[in-house]
Amino acid sequence: MTGSPRRVLLKLSGEAFADPEIGYGISSETVRVVAGEIAASQQAGHQVGIVVGGGNIFRGVSVAAAGMDQVNADYMGMLATVINALALRDAIESHGVECRVQSAITMQQLAEPYIRLRAIRHLEKGRSVIFAAGSGNPFFTTDTAAALRAVEIGAEAMLKASKVKGIYSSDPEIDPDARLLGQISYMDFINAELKVMDTTAVTLCMDNDMPIVVFRLLDEGNILKAVEGEPIGTTVS
Repeated sequence: MTGSPRRVLLKLSGEAFADPEIGYGISSETVRVVAGEIAASQQAGHQVGIVVGGGNIFRGVSVAAAGMDQVNADYMGMLATVINALALRDAIESHGVECRVQSAITMQQLAEPYIRLRAIRHLEKGRSVIFAAGSGNPFFTTDTAAALRAVEIGAEAMLKASKVKGIYSSDPEIDPDARLLGQISYMDFINAELKVMDTTAVTLCMDNDMPIVVFRLLDEGNILKAVEGEPIGTTVS
């Protein structure tokens, strides 16, 4: 093990789970690779809590949700995260690591209810825990749910794994001189109105001195590096 054991909250983008050929659904290869790195982190002695988005299946702001009641659309999005959580749990356990899914919406046939102290106990026993169904409330993103769970379980950091390498000085798709930032403050992030993560999640982390690390999910080894605390992507602190 390259670093001392850490407890972290890993936020996985639902969109990154999508089948690259059709742009939605679940890519079994992506899930397998991600699960392998989470299992390796657990086997190295780290404690990993996980929140998965649902954007590869359903997003409340998508075309499919147009004209739909916002509360109804948000609940559908929460259910999509449960599908991703079950797929990821299966893949993690295939690597020999115990994993539990805890859902903010009660569905006892599929998952445990979210109970903070039980989640912490699972982590202490070497099990990974996937927190599904967001916070259980409409109008809140899975980023905010991840920040909330990170604070509740006493994580050292919130790791935001997405499709981008980190936070840039400007939009790299528009500005060829855009620089990848190694570090940025909470307030600079908020004032710049960056879209990598919603403001509510960043504010919650700021109020609780929870560093956020933003990095690219699909670069091999990135999850383990982030869990180990190696410099990677962009740190918001």
